[in-house]
Amino acid sequence: MPQLDTSTWLITILSMIITLFLMFQLKVSKYYFPEIPEPKLAITSKSTTPWEKKWTKIYFPLSLPLQ
Repeated sequence: MPQLDTSTWLITILSMIITLFLMFQLKVSKYYFPEIPEPKLAITSKSTTPWEKKWTKIYFPLSLPLQ
């Protein structure tokens, strides 16, 4: 039975890894990534009614006691 020649495997595997890395870099470089993400400013509205100033508890139907 002939012996399997593995002398070229290292070059083949390394060249595949380098090729995949370069292809991935080219694919990623097509996208635009902002350098400094800026937060969006939220507009706050002032409450004009007295019930909007208070915190009110919301009761879910499943949390109510059984009658």
